[in-house]
Amino acid sequence: MTQSPNRLVATIFGAVYLLVGVLGLFVAGGNFAGQEGGLLLGVFQVNHLHNIAHLIIGAVLLAAGLRSTPAAKRANTTIGAVYLLLGILGFFIADTAANILALNTADHFLHLASAIVLLGVGLALDKDTTARRATV
Repeated sequence: MTQSPNRLVATIFGAVYLLVGVLGLFVAGGNFAGQEGGLLLGVFQVNHLHNIAHLIIGAVLLAAGLRSTPAAKRANTTIGAVYLLLGILGFFIADTAANILALNTADHFLHLASAIVLLGVGLALDKDTTARRATV
């Protein structure tokens, strides 16, 4: 199996987000959804819904990274776009009832950083894979 940058990033991010989702379950307390949550690593606010989202995103990225380069490229790009949107919107919904994921400022910046890496790799690298797929 040859490793592409997209597969490598999807696999690493997938494993990390799965780990974050599992660890978050231990600190979230009894709050399933809403503005309140526990602090993961003393900084990132999470509740159970937030952790479930991390588990799903981690599983999708890991599965795509293990499957193929085109799958990893699609997952990186799609999840990166979602994280970009969430990172930006998070600043506006943090103190509202719409904040059902218990997002805080640290979460916003982490989501934006994840978006930059995932979108950057997804859009800029492994272009030859997309070209080959289009001609087949």
